Amino acid sequence: MLFPTTIAGSLPKPEWLAEPNMLWAPWKSKGEELARAKRDATVLALKLQEDSGIDIVTEGEQARQHFVHGFLERIEGIDFAHKVEMGIRNDRYKAMVPQVVAPLRLTGRVHADEAHVARAHTTRKLKFTLPGPMTIIDTIADRYYGDRVKMAFAFAELLNQEAKALAADGIDIVQFDEPAFNVYMDEVNDWGIKALERAAEGLTCATAVHICYGYGIKANTDWKQTLGNQWRQYEQIFPAIDKSSIQQVAIECRNSKVPLELLALLPGKVVQAGVIDVASDVIESAEDVVKVIDDVSKFVPTRNIVATTNCGMAPMRRDVAEAKLVALGAGAKLARQRLG
Repeated sequence: MLFPTTIAGSLPKPEWLAEPNMLWAPWKSKGEELARAKRDATVLALKLQEDSGIDIVTEGEQARQHFVHGFLERIEGIDFAHKVEMGIRNDRYKAMVPQVVAPLRLTGRVHADEAHVARAHTTRKLKFTLPGPMTIIDTIADRYYGDRVKMAFAFAELLNQEAKALAADGIDIVQFDEPAFNVYMDEVNDWGIKALERAAEGLTCATAVHICYGYGIKANTDWKQTLGNQWRQYEQIFPAIDKSSIQQVAIECRNSKVPLELLALLPGKVVQAGVIDVASDVIESAEDVVKVIDDVSKFVPTRNIVATTNCGMAPMRRDVAEAKLVALGAGAKLARQRLG
């Protein structure tokens, strides 16, 4: 099938699970009640995607407070009790983050519960997202390693353990989220892609990397205003990513100033093309989606195009996010009719 659909990963959490319309949203319950609420929200996220015509579904990241820190919670060597303020994405915004204070080691499975729930409740292809090594070290304070690269590869080892376990759980695609890839361009080429490949080493399922300019929060939208009329940062890293072992690249294309001709630098990859804008509450039409897919097809073979969202939708209003899911499914269906 041409133009299969997926989402970047996250969906808004129901109001009964967490505070709505915000990142790092606090949970509404705890203990066994929270575990049940996470399970129910995961099943609901799958149902919403299926009903909207999404072909490659995710668990919506419903069991994670944050896409990075949801992974960190099961790692020994991290101090969550004494958080410190740290600049994120080269000081684009600040957050209170935990600290690495000792050698890193997994204490057990990280995402087994939600992976098992998701796999049990859908027969569709299932994608699971993990934070990439570079993005992790850009979102946690180092009080032990004293070396960004060394710490990134330590996290890559742990990511690899969990990714292999997810594949064994029946996950079809493991996607590593690396928004830091468009901030530290030289480091991406020097060691970032190598760390990413270490995280994906030996996986038997499909692999993807999601690179983006971030959620539709004010810190990111303000930053984008400083980038000029053409966002060409990817030009510096796409050739190296194309040579990597990662099979798919997710990139924003709707209402983005990324020149689409840069996608031609990824001839060996499946491109998850963002056709839904997560920085706007305006609901796309099916025609809008078709247009972006058509534009992307000038530079990417149609067989290599997956239609997706520009980024995660965690901070969005639920009604807006759900309407955008419907637009994504309807637009891809129309594109198959017109462009297939």
